Amino acid sequence: MTTATVGIMLPRDLPAHQIVPFVQKAEQLGFDEVWVVEDCFFRGGFAQAAVSLASTQHIRVGIGILPAPVRNAAFTALEANTLAEIYPGRLILGIGHGMPEWMRQVGDKPASILTMLDEQLTALRTLLSGEKLEVDGRYVRINGAQLETPATIAPPVLAGVRGPKSLAVSGRSADGTILAEPVTPEYLVAALANIDAAGPHAVVTYNVAAVDDDASVARDRARPALDALGEPDWAPHIDPLPFAEEFAALRARSATRAEFVAALPDEWVDALALVGTPDRVRERIAELHASGATSVVFIPAGADPLAQLDSLARAL
Repeated sequence: MTTATVGIMLPRDLPAHQIVPFVQKAEQLGFDEVWVVEDCFFRGGFAQAAVSLASTQHIRVGIGILPAPVRNAAFTALEANTLAEIYPGRLILGIGHGMPEWMRQVGDKPASILTMLDEQLTALRTLLSGEKLEVDGRYVRINGAQLETPATIAPPVLAGVRGPKSLAVSGRSADGTILAEPVTPEYLVAALANIDAAGPHAVVTYNVAAVDDDASVARDRARPALDALGEPDWAPHIDPLPFAEEFAALRARSATRAEFVAALPDEWVDALALVGTPDRVRERIAELHASGATSVVFIPAGADPLAQLDSLARAL
């Protein structure tokens, strides 16, 4: 996962009957990866990954991300290893500490998300490497578990995180990091400074994407998908940007998310999403790769994600 690649996200709310056509078309169009998400309460990450792998030939499939608090590390390793055995070298496993509201909904919000995630990442990597694991941690307790038939190629374990302390955990305990949207070069550089990995470390970046020969059409398609970016959870993404203060002020005086996103200047939309003509989006992809991203992942914008694949592929 150290080469520069471009992936596509399987939308979490895509109609079930379109999942197989979507991943097959993504492979045919030349995307390197397809990423599935386990957002509450849409669809399970492993189930989507299994279907995606089974219905394609070579495209890599990333799970980005599983919420660690609700998963047992040994059984997560078992599921991931099964897919890695059947589809060697094609699975990427992403795990994070879970969105706080979702974890509260299911009654499983740990007192220390950092310790929990650190223990999960370490346990998963140990088990997937085929080693026997004895650990008595605060959140992970495993007594002598070991995979009976570890995959020849262990799937990389990435941490889906955003804050400075969580990024530090990822740099220390994961094979890579998944950065949620929006990822600008400024945010990417700031995140990498906190990751500070000792060895090779993959960096997967998500961004809302829309491609059209008319840049204004692409912006209009992407704009509604940016409506949450003014909320507090996204502050780490926005703070490094030169317009961060103006951005916060606009959100403060906007009565609704819809009002806020409608008022975003075009140049801000261009910074916060991969939008515009094919040439412009290719330039943005190159900027992200140059800033340290190993994989740039499109989140399709628009009412019909399957239909958007052709236009997005023009930027490959």
